[in-house]
Amino acid sequence: MGRLRNPELHSTRPQAEALQDRGRVSLPQIVFLLGTFFGMGLMLVILELWGLGEDEDLAHYRQVRDLVTNTYVRDVDKQDLLEDALRGMLNGLDDYSDYYVREEFDAVNRDTSGEMIGIGVILRYKDVPQVLFPLENSPAMDAGIQVGDEILAIDGVSTAGLLTEELSSRIQGEPGSSILLQVRGLDGQEREHEITRRELPIPSVRRVRMIDEQRGIGYLAITSFSNRTTEEFDEAVSRLQDDGLKALILDLRGNQGGLLSPAVEISQRFVREGVLASTRGRGEPKVESAAPELAWYHGIPLILLVDGESASASEVLAGALQDHRVAVLLGEPTYGKGVVQTISRYPDRHAIAKLTTSYYFTPSHRNLQRGTDGHDYGLLPNFLVDCEGEEREAIYGYLHNSFEPPPTIIADLREWQSESGLELVNEPPLDPQLEAAVAIFRGEHQD
Repeated sequence: MGRLRNPELHSTRPQAEALQDRGRVSLPQIVFLLGTFFGMGLMLVILELWGLGEDEDLAHYRQVRDLVTNTYVRDVDKQDLLEDALRGMLNGLDDYSDYYVREEFDAVNRDTSGEMIGIGVILRYKDVPQVLFPLENSPAMDAGIQVGDEILAIDGVSTAGLLTEELSSRIQGEPGSSILLQVRGLDGQEREHEITRRELPIPSVRRVRMIDEQRGIGYLAITSFSNRTTEEFDEAVSRLQDDGLKALILDLRGNQGGLLSPAVEISQRFVREGVLASTRGRGEPKVESAAPELAWYHGIPLILLVDGESASASEVLAGALQDHRVAVLLGEPTYGKGVVQTISRYPDRHAIAKLTTSYYFTPSHRNLQRGTDGHDYGLLPNFLVDCEGEEREAIYGYLHNSFEPPPTIIADLREWQSESGLELVNEPPLDPQLEAAVAIFRGEHQD
């Protein structure tokens, strides 16, 4: 068809015939085309007059945004204004709904996936960064990085004087990319290692050990709930069973939650039948139930350590086990975050919206949300045992702020510690709540 230039509504028949001859277009087609162009023109006028067909609230947003961009004392990025507006919209709903972008987006994905990207080294800092230890089965360990290696240069850039943030940015990168480290070992010899970055698990089950081998009292801590937590938990309990596990202390102190599904799955390991948790919101109530074939650890005596920072999915797990009387809670009242949040991802904007969509209830239909029935907590422990500020800080540091060295290199760490006089091995701190739990299993606890 020939090009149409500004067709007029009063086109004469000879003009129409000329069009038909040039492009072999029929008269009905011309009428259709003219009607289409008329409709488009009218639509453009309407959109111009009514703000592109927006709802009144969106049109008002544009008015205020334009006011800011045109008259505010300094230049403001429109994208920043949009993100702030979305964040404010969700923040205004409650304490837990939020809108995350950029670095926050990556952090939320990392927390829920249970993985990070890197080479797997834990560092300490002096004049240059020094490897405290490589993580188990990490690229760094596979490449031959050793306890005490000083990192002299990264991809040819000296590390002397680098700030922690810059050092981290140079070590981090895309999975599959390589990094060249120049290191000097404790023996004074310099080496080079080319290491390929990859995804690494962030352990959520930590400090697995037998506390009393004679009585078979085992211990483990769950610091958060991610996609990997159930698998890690089963592996940890299996290791303890190989060592003669007869009773278990499960530490949820400072665990502020995460994904709901692993909390339900772990409760299924101890409960054979019945409701484990339910959620109620604007839609149909959802009920999570026990599965007899998954109750692998039913009958193992169980104590859960909880405190005022045990929240959300931690409280779902603790409430299920307490209500079914397969565990007792020891410590301090839990936080009382009884809300379910749904995560919606917007990859094209590198953003996440986290929105409260329902409330948690325990099997006995206790509402976990603080403030319900006048309580400023979630769950009340069966045994109240306080923990003071400095003790609590040391416990949190031991559980949450450090990775564990692989068992195969603990001897190297202790040798380095002995020779240097440095405190390199993170020993368990004084812990009155853990001691009280052990005393109950030993039959020594007194009210």
